[in-house]
Amino acid sequence: MRIYSYKNILLSTIALSGIILSSCKPAQNTITKTYSQFSELDDPSKSSVEPWTSTPEGLNISYVSIDKKYYKSEEPKIGEYQTTHRITGWKGEKVSSQILLWSTQSVEEVEISISSFQSPHHNLPASIAELRFVRYVMTDEFGEGCGYRQPEDFAASLAPDMLDNITTMDIESNTVRPIWITVNIPHGTPAGLYSSSITIHSKDAKDKTLAFELEVTNETLPAPNKWTYHLDLWQHPAAVARVQDIELWSDAHFEALKPVMKMLADAGQKVITTTLNKDPWNNQCYDTYADMITWTKNEDDSWTYDYTIFDKWVSLMMELGINKMINCYSVVPWNNELHYQDAASGERVTIQANPGSDLFNKVWHHFFTDFKAHLAEKGWLKITNIAMDERTPKEMEATIEMLQKEAPELGISYADNQKSYKKYPFIKEISLAAGAKFEQEDIQKRKEEGLITTYYVCCSDAFPNTFTFSEPAEAVYAGWYALASGLDGFLRWAYNSWVENPLTDSRFRTWPAGDTYIVYPDARSSIRFERLIEGIQDVEKIKILQTKLKSNPSKKNNALLEELQQTLAAFTIHPEQDYVELLNKGKALLNRITKELDK
Repeated sequence: MRIYSYKNILLSTIALSGIILSSCKPAQNTITKTYSQFSELDDPSKSSVEPWTSTPEGLNISYVSIDKKYYKSEEPKIGEYQTTHRITGWKGEKVSSQILLWSTQSVEEVEISISSFQSPHHNLPASIAELRFVRYVMTDEFGEGCGYRQPEDFAASLAPDMLDNITTMDIESNTVRPIWITVNIPHGTPAGLYSSSITIHSKDAKDKTLAFELEVTNETLPAPNKWTYHLDLWQHPAAVARVQDIELWSDAHFEALKPVMKMLADAGQKVITTTLNKDPWNNQCYDTYADMITWTKNEDDSWTYDYTIFDKWVSLMMELGINKMINCYSVVPWNNELHYQDAASGERVTIQANPGSDLFNKVWHHFFTDFKAHLAEKGWLKITNIAMDERTPKEMEATIEMLQKEAPELGISYADNQKSYKKYPFIKEISLAAGAKFEQEDIQKRKEEGLITTYYVCCSDAFPNTFTFSEPAEAVYAGWYALASGLDGFLRWAYNSWVENPLTDSRFRTWPAGDTYIVYPDARSSIRFERLIEGIQDVEKIKILQTKLKSNPSKKNNALLEELQQTLAAFTIHPEQDYVELLNKGKALLNRITKELDK
C-alpha cells in the first residue's frame, strides 16, 4: 500500500501565507510558511527505547557533531549543551553544521532563522545560509549486501537523512529533530571572523537564540565546474517524471529536471548519463530507463535515428555546467537486448544482439555511422564515450573489437571489476571496483596520458558507502580515499533512481536501503550528499595546499607538506573503527596549513 500520492500532495509542501509573527521575531513580520504534506513512517524502535528521564521540560537545543546520527525516538545524551559554534571555511566553500532539537512535550510550529553575518569591516547576507529540517526515512541494514530481500528479513529503523525544503515543523513529544546548517561562502569574501545568530521560534514558547560564527580564511576554492575531482553519479531522468506525475520528456518534465540536476552540477559532476537504446540495466530499478534515441528500421532495410530527446537532455545538462563527458549506455546492455520501431509493421521489435554475433556487428555498424556524424554536427564528438558496466571478459573483447572498427573517434568508459585497464590501457575513463588491488604504476601512466581512473562502490561494499544507514562521515572518506590512492575521483551508480516512496522509505527489493539514490524529489538534498561534496572540497583544498607548499619550499613548508602526505597516506586503507578520528585529524591539519600560509 502506498504511503502517499505525489500527485495528490504536489510532491511535498503547501504554502500558508500572511501569517503574522510575534514582535520578538528577529526577521520580517510577515513570512510564508511551508509545512510538509507527508508523514514519516512509524519508528520501529520506539517501543524498545528507554523512557526519557533526563530531558528538562520545554524545547532543548544544542549544537551537535555532523559526524553523529541522532535517532528519532532515542533520548539524546548531550552532556553540556553547546550554544555557540564556530565553523571555518575557504572563500567559495560550502560548510555544514548541525543543531539538535528535542523535547518531552510536543512543540508546534517550530521555525528557524539566521541573521546576517557581521564583521568589523564587512557584512554577509543571511541568504548565504540554509537551515533545513532533517527528515527521517526508513532504512534497513547491510546484511549480505547485493541480492533480493524481503523487508521482514532485515532490521528496519528510521535514519536521519533528507534535508527538507520546509520552513515550519511540529516536533512530537519524546522525539528529536536535527537541523542542518549549510553556509555557502561567496567568492571574494574578505577573510575574517563573522558573527551571526540562529533563532528558534515556536508557537507557545519564547524564542531561543544560539551564537554562530563563520571564520573565512584567505584561501579560495574554485567554482565546482573547475574542480579537478572526477565525479560521476549516474542520472535517471525518468524517475523525476514518475514521482511528479509528469509526461515523460514533456516540457514540464525538462523543467522539473533542472533543479534536481542543478544540485548535481553544483557538486562538481563531470559526466552526463545517456542511453543509446533499450534500458541498459534490464529494468533493475523501480523506473525503467527511458529511450533517448528512437531507432527505426525502414521498409528498405535502411535505418533512421531520432536524437531529439538525446539532444535536449544533453543540452540541458550542459547549460547547467555539466559538460566534460557524455557517457552513452550501452552497446552491451545486461540482457544484450535492443529494440527498434519497424516501419513496415508499425510494431516495436526486440532483438537479441550478443557481442561478436553478425547481428551485433551489423546493427552497431549502421548506428555508429549515423551517430558519429550527428555528434560531430553538435560539436560533441570528442567528449562522448561509449560506456559499459561490469560485462564479462568475452563480451568486452568482442565489443571493444567492434568499437575500434566502427567508432575509433569515440572514447570508452567502463565500470571495471576485472582489471580491464591492463588489457585495454587506452580506455578513456575506467572505474575500478572499491578495494580492488591495482598497481600505482598503471594508474600513474594513465594519468600521464590524460586518461581518467576512478573507483566505484555499490551494493557489495559495506564501507565506505552512502546507504541511508551508513555513517555520515563515510561519504567524506570517499574523497580522501580517492586522492590517497592516486585515483581521479568517484563513481556511484545512482544519483536519483528513486524507489516507490523515496520521501519516506529508502528500502528497495534488491539492495541495501539508499543504494539507489542520494538526493530526494523536489530538489531536496541529503546529509549523505552534503558530506560527499565536503569530501570533494577537501580533495581540492589538499591539491591547492600541496601546490603552494611545493612552490614555496622552506623548512616550515617542507615539514607541513611531509605531515600532509603522511596523513593522506593513512586513507589508502579502510579503517572502519577510526576513520572519523582520521578525518577530523586531516581536516584540522588542512585548517592549520591554511592559516600558516595566510601569515
